[in-house]
Amino acid sequence: MTFAPMIVTERLELWLPRAADLRPLFDIISQPETMRFLGPSATIEDHFMRFCRNAGCWQLYGYGMFILRERGAQGGKSPIIGNCGIFHSIRGIGEDFDDRAEAAWIIGAGFTGQGYAGEAMRAVLDWFDAEHRAEVMCMIAPGNAASLRLADRLGFASLHDSRLPDGDEVRLFRRPPPSG
Repeated sequence: MTFAPMIVTERLELWLPRAADLRPLFDIISQPETMRFLGPSATIEDHFMRFCRNAGCWQLYGYGMFILRERGAQGGKSPIIGNCGIFHSIRGIGEDFDDRAEAAWIIGAGFTGQGYAGEAMRAVLDWFDAEHRAEVMCMIAPGNAASLRLADRLGFASLHDSRLPDGDEVRLFRRPPPSG
């Protein structure tokens, strides 16, 4: 297993999820402004399963999701502002997407539009490229213009539109492994 680093960027700290992060992250994810592109309203039970899956990816695959906070704010004890990273998933979408590394980013309401998702994901992808050198997939709701632009800036190329098993429409993307 590759141990998860703590990644520090100019403005952010990214760390491996801890049990104490469960409820603060749920509070972010359950905000209506945040939920609008994440599908049906999450219950704490659904969130717990997703949280454990994402944490388990570190053990099984050597990569996973990070928890984010602003660097240095409140003496290093600033609140969680979101999560991002690369996890492993099988969603029932198809062979061109399932059973691969998948990128995701969620920034809480009140922290969007400040470039945090891009800053965090660039650092995560740099780490992932150095450690794993593999393709990375992502999926984005077609109406999520900010994330569509970010995916493009991060080097993801659109594959096609698809539907999740629950019927939600998503656009699928692929970022090739680094060359060399």
